[in-house]
Amino acid sequence: MGRKRKGNKVDGWLVIDKPLGMTSTQVVGKCRWVTKAQKIGHGGTLDPLASGILPIACGEATKTIPFIMDARKIYVFTVTFGESRSTDDAEGEIVATSDHRPGAADITEVLPEFIGCIQQTPPAYSAIKIDGKRAYDLARAGEDFEIKSRNVDIFDLKMLSLDGDQATLQVTCGKGTYVRSLARDLALRLNTVGYVSFLRRTAVGPFDLAKSISLEKLEELGHSAPPEDWILPVVTVLDDILALAVTEEQATLLSHGQALSVSGPIESGIVRAMAGERLVALCETDQNPDMTILRPVRVFNF
Repeated sequence: MGRKRKGNKVDGWLVIDKPLGMTSTQVVGKCRWVTKAQKIGHGGTLDPLASGILPIACGEATKTIPFIMDARKIYVFTVTFGESRSTDDAEGEIVATSDHRPGAADITEVLPEFIGCIQQTPPAYSAIKIDGKRAYDLARAGEDFEIKSRNVDIFDLKMLSLDGDQATLQVTCGKGTYVRSLARDLALRLNTVGYVSFLRRTAVGPFDLAKSISLEKLEELGHSAPPEDWILPVVTVLDDILALAVTEEQATLLSHGQALSVSGPIESGIVRAMAGERLVALCETDQNPDMTILRPVRVFNF
């Protein structure tokens, strides 16, 4: 027999409003301490100088982390013009200055250039790996290295306010986007320099601030209410994936990793097999003329 996993059987998503100054790993540790969950992880890192939505997966929800990592994200951020920082945020040293300050019309005019599939070079102080080493470790050691640019998706970008040398914007973006790089490049396009002085993530996929709780609230709920009262279901991140009803007999087959034949065509891709309200498996579809083969790629144990 296998060794019994320590901790509580807790399955679902916690949506934490991460405070400033904490690392994502520290937030995971706090959630692990409160929930005593057998398995726990986060769905996308937030820098210590950023606050906002940090999805935390417990138990079976950890199998759905890739779906939240790929989800759209919304950030509100402030660009401070006139200074360039080594880290592209307020933590770094000043490496360049400029007396030029763009006006509201200047900023609004160039924003469309940053919407769509754009090329972006991640900051030197980032978790990108260069020959197996993290870029921020190389940067701190003073080593010279090059980070290749890559394509990222910006779905929307708008200015919310301009106050002196600080512009506050909101961006909706895809996986892998660095807001620090966006702020840096926007400033350069406006013939000045700038860095992110404020960063808050307000949404990740289906999770927004309305669904979030603070760590203090989590600790309070952890002592006063059962987990089902404050943890969101695993399927919350799978709402846009086609649900297919299966019988208990079919669910048993899928749970044992066996493929299943169902009559009629089903759109190709990933579907979620549901036995009533219970998530059974995520399956790939294999089309045949008169039937569809479901092949389980993620099986859930509820």
